[in-house]
This record gives sequence, structure tokens and C-alpha cells, in this order.
Amino acid sequence: MKLHILGTGNGGALNCYNTCFAIENNEEYLLVDGGGGNQILNQLKLANIDITKIHNIFLSHNHTDHILGVIWVLRNVCQKMSFGGSYIGNLNIYGSDKSMKVLKLLIELLFPMVKQFEDRILFNVVDDKQMVKINDMNFTFFDIHAKKDKQFGFVIDDKLAFCGDEPLKEDLFDFAKNKEWLIHESFCLDNEEEIYKSHQKGHCTVKEASITAQTINAKNLIILHTEDNDLKNRKKLYTNEAKKYFNGNIYVPNDLEVLIV
Repeated sequence: MKLHILGTGNGGALNCYNTCFAIENNEEYLLVDGGGGNQILNQLKLANIDITKIHNIFLSHNHTDHILGVIWVLRNVCQKMSFGGSYIGNLNIYGSDKSMKVLKLLIELLFPMVKQFEDRILFNVVDDKQMVKINDMNFTFFDIHAKKDKQFGFVIDDKLAFCGDEPLKEDLFDFAKNKEWLIHESFCLDNEEEIYKSHQKGHCTVKEASITAQTINAKNLIILHTEDNDLKNRKKLYTNEAKKYFNGNIYVPNDLEVLIV
């Protein structure tokens, strides 16, 4: 299984793309969120991901930096369904009831062409602790009890946990405990919290994410959804801080990096 990191930045990122990634398994892709605009199409192109190989999308929540890119993916998929028929099969979209409601409203307002393919573009509302098999991977979705909006994360078997873009809460540790990989947001370094106001924005620092990873006995920590003001040094600075609190492997990817998980 591969993780194609399409974007690593927070909602207001200017120097990199908003956090989203694709999970590759058996030459098929699950797209997790879409970033905030049509740059998602260029990110997929740069990552050498054929959009006709994306038959599943997971939308963690309906904030603009996660949902708007999905609209552009849908637009491209519909074009490939219409002209030449290069998109074979269905596209399944997974997310909360609220996320599906917002996505459908955006489609109605911005891109009603999707309705022509309502038998092939399928909206799947997920429930807390629901299990679904996608691309031969066993997913369990869970409500992260987000402060800002309804939001879901997921785990894949005993291998990987994705916690959305809020800190993993203690009462949800059992979902992610002992996983090989933890994908966790970390808005900034701990000594820069007052600068970026990560707590006020519902995010955490690298130190806090690393303590969580250590507590739940993760083997590998992937840090995403960060500030983007010092990309040249971000990897080194975040890794050094994380090492103080987490004994496993630490990954602070840049846009378009690929991780084997």
C-alpha cells in the first residue's frame, strides 16, 4: 500500500497545497479529501495518478480546504464518463450525512451535470464504527467528535489510522492504538503556538501530536495539515521536535512525496 501525499498545508496555505492524499492498493486509488480548488487536478497529474483509477473518495468533513477540490475531481470524472467513456465503473463517495448534504448542494449549485450520472456516482453516508471494504482494504470509520464540524476519520485493519484535521481525543485512543501508522494534524511547532493560534483553530502542535503517537503506541507518525511559512526547514524542525516525545519513525512529507506503508 502506498500513500501519495498530494498536499500538506493548512486551510490557508499559499506555498503548498491543502492537506489531501491518495491511498494506492492494487493499482486503484482512494482519494482522501480534495484540497480547496482545481489545483487537485494538477497535483494528481504530477503524482502520475490517472483519475480513471480513482473509484473511491473519502470526505472527512465539509470545510472549503477539503471539499472544493472534490467538486473538480467530480467534474473531471463526469467528462471522462461523457466523452469517450474512458472512466469505467462507478465512483463511490464516503462521508458523514452532513458532508454528503453539503457536497450535493454544491453540485446542484455549481455542477449539476453530475445528476446525469446519479446511477454511477454514489453517495455513501458513513456511521460511527461502520466497517466497509474498499480496494481490498478493511476500513472502520469513526466520528472524531470534532469541535468545529461533524467529521470522520478511519482505520485500516491494524495498519493505519487517520484522525481527520483535529487532535485525536483521549476517548478515541482505542481506535488508533497499536497501529503501524498514525496520520495526525500538527499546525505548528510548540513554541509557535502563540503565533499561529493552533488551539483556537482546533489544531495541535507537533509536540502534542507526538505525545499522542507515543501514548497509543504507534510505530510511525505522519504529520500533515501544517503552517507553510518555512517549507525549506519544516521537515527538519518538525522532525527534531517530534523526536523529543515520540520513539517511532517520524515523517514530515512535502507535497507529492510517496510513502510505502
